[in-house]
Amino acid sequence: MNDHRIEAAMSGETPGLEDAQRRALRRNKLRATALLLAAASVFIVTSALHEAGFWVLLVRATAEAAVVGALADWFAVTAVFRRPLGLPIPHTAIVPRHKDRIGEGLGAFVTRNFLTSALLATKLQSIDPARHLAAWLAEPENAALVAERITLVLPPVIRSLEDDEIREFAARALGDQLRSTDLSTALGKTLAVVTAGLPFDTVFDRTLDALQKLLDREAGAIYDIVAERAAWWVPKAIDRRLAKAIVDGMSELLAELREPGSERRLMFRGRLETLAQDLVHSAAHRERLESLKHQLLEQPDVKIWLAAIWDALRNAVIDDLATPASRTREALARALLSLGRALSADAAMRSRLDAAIEDAAIKIIVPWRNEIGRFISDVVRGWEARTVVDRLELALGPDLHYIRITGTLVGACVGCLLFLVSQLLG
Repeated sequence: MNDHRIEAAMSGETPGLEDAQRRALRRNKLRATALLLAAASVFIVTSALHEAGFWVLLVRATAEAAVVGALADWFAVTAVFRRPLGLPIPHTAIVPRHKDRIGEGLGAFVTRNFLTSALLATKLQSIDPARHLAAWLAEPENAALVAERITLVLPPVIRSLEDDEIREFAARALGDQLRSTDLSTALGKTLAVVTAGLPFDTVFDRTLDALQKLLDREAGAIYDIVAERAAWWVPKAIDRRLAKAIVDGMSELLAELREPGSERRLMFRGRLETLAQDLVHSAAHRERLESLKHQLLEQPDVKIWLAAIWDALRNAVIDDLATPASRTREALARALLSLGRALSADAAMRSRLDAAIEDAAIKIIVPWRNEIGRFISDVVRGWEARTVVDRLELALGPDLHYIRITGTLVGACVGCLLFLVSQLLG
């Protein structure tokens, strides 16, 4: 049930649309046929009367014209989809005989009138996809539904990678990708971003806090290590003073690095900035890092280690997804909910996302619009004639059979008018 809700929400499908079309088709067909039978009955009854005055003749002429109009429209509507009464009348059963041409015309029509850059841009701007997506994901129920749908797909995908050939192919592809990646430039630019302004201060201070907590927690272990490595003849008090000096010295260093304007902090930051520049522009640094990367990729132990990490992560994720209270599902739902609410509150980010969606849609769809048109025509060509007739009749049939009703009434009015004109002229 959840799957259907997600599909309906994402695709915009109206539940029960086909049932409603079939009901409308049956209703209008029945009304048109009933009106034809009523007109035919009136014509038969009035024709059977031996003595007919003016009013009887008027009704007969009206009913006769109504029958003619109803039959003509019935023939026209039926000829679109099938042969009337199964007779091989020329230029009938238009849809099944020309379904390939209809498919080609439909594909060309969509290509020329829907898949242009201007139309796509205008439509995307009018629907504001980022705002709708944000509002939809900002609802906890919707975020949970998407997270559940994703986690349903993950286990079979992960298990499919257990095949040795697939794993070997993935590892080989990843290795080739890493070998061709300019790791030095990527690391240099990343490091340059991290060392710029507030990001560096935030990351550096968090790292210093973590190191200080680690030092406080492991101070006792440092005392024990110093005592074990000191000579037997050194008094324990000196060991403790030496260990305390080491711990205090490291704490003072961390405190100095935490000061915004300290010399050591500025020196450390300057070296990181220099390293970032060297990684991007220095041929020696680039060559050294590339050599190290290739050496690591060629080490069998590295491959075994990566495989072990993958196996552990895979098993942990699969086991977690199998539990009703999956942490992965919960974390994914929270992330999607947070994303939706953050987008809802950030108009600038929504504008950038809309621009990215518009740009991606134009770049992806427009160059392939001719192929999309051919795909539509190929799909229609692959359908059975009966399928094409059924789908077009569902879409157009209710209106066409309503035309039969109006054709019957128009024929009746024309017959009445012609009778009156003939009487006046006579």
